[in-house]
Amino acid sequence: MHRAVGRTKVVAARATRLDPLHPTRVITAMSSLASNRVKRIGMLGFDGVAAIDMTGMLEAFHVANDTERGAPVSRYATQIVGLRGGPFVAESGVRFLPDITIDAAPEFDTIVVPGGSGLQQPQTNAKVAGWLRERVDGTRRMVSICTGLYGLAADGLMDGRRATTHWDHAVDAAQRFPRVTIEPDAIFVKDGPFYSSGGMTAGIDLALALIDEDHGASVALATARRMVVYMQRSGGQQQYSEPLRFETRVGDRLADLVNEMAGHLDQDWTVDEMAERARLGVRHFTRRFRALFDESPAAYLERLRLDEARTRLASGTEGMDGIASAIGFRNSDAFRRAFERRFGVTPSTYRRRFRFDDLSVPARSLSAAA
Repeated sequence: MHRAVGRTKVVAARATRLDPLHPTRVITAMSSLASNRVKRIGMLGFDGVAAIDMTGMLEAFHVANDTERGAPVSRYATQIVGLRGGPFVAESGVRFLPDITIDAAPEFDTIVVPGGSGLQQPQTNAKVAGWLRERVDGTRRMVSICTGLYGLAADGLMDGRRATTHWDHAVDAAQRFPRVTIEPDAIFVKDGPFYSSGGMTAGIDLALALIDEDHGASVALATARRMVVYMQRSGGQQQYSEPLRFETRVGDRLADLVNEMAGHLDQDWTVDEMAERARLGVRHFTRRFRALFDESPAAYLERLRLDEARTRLASGTEGMDGIASAIGFRNSDAFRRAFERRFGVTPSTYRRRFRFDDLSVPARSLSAAA
């Protein structure tokens, strides 16, 4: 499935990549378990880093060393690698003291590039990209977390490969790196020695997959249980994305049409009716709509309906039949299929996960899922 974004193509998740529903199965099938030697992990750090990108993956590797109930096993040795000597400060204000700088860093089995606004600074980005270029040939795995892709892809290392990043940066990343195929819904993607994850906590999902690849499912599962996270979360990043927003010129007749559609989702909107409301011929309307919104009128209408469904699921107790009818689906089965096709989870699962008035999660839920 493909969707045009300006002149840049952003593709939806494909079966040939790591399926975010069953990511570790695919990784294990694609490569045999690595040797049992201690694997040295280098985590880059810089001013303006996203702290959770660093700490989430580092904690996963630490926990993987301690899954034997009191008998720690040396599976990973992690080091924070600074761009310069002295501490650096994360976006959140957390101060980190690197173990070593890029000028004195040893060889690593795996190098990890976290995200953060600091990586958008030209000097920082150039320094990160240059060091990664120097290290790529001697490193088994290159990993980016969230917007860390902006460092990993900056010097052409990812050209011709697939990758993912935070859903909110997918379009920008696709435009900035046109030779990289961005998969915006993926939790993480592996393409050869390059691994990339979606937004923030998706780095923990990727860490578990790397542990699975290195030491097998039992160690990865034990790590997930200790961290009280799902071994394999259902669905992709779309379920966390913001509802659809649009920008049009003031007074544009299509803006008036879209506002009317959003306010009357229960109506049976056909392309002919939309064109008539916009006072345009069907062909002209369809071309103009696609040029303005980067998708067909029917696809846009479905997104409006499903975004409204997400709001209703998260904020109330309305039944599935009522929601389906209110947003224009002929029955709850058609609604469920469309919702699961777009977000990778059922409406019921989405409600349990995001409902505003019941944010508590029984402890048994995660342990049972793990």
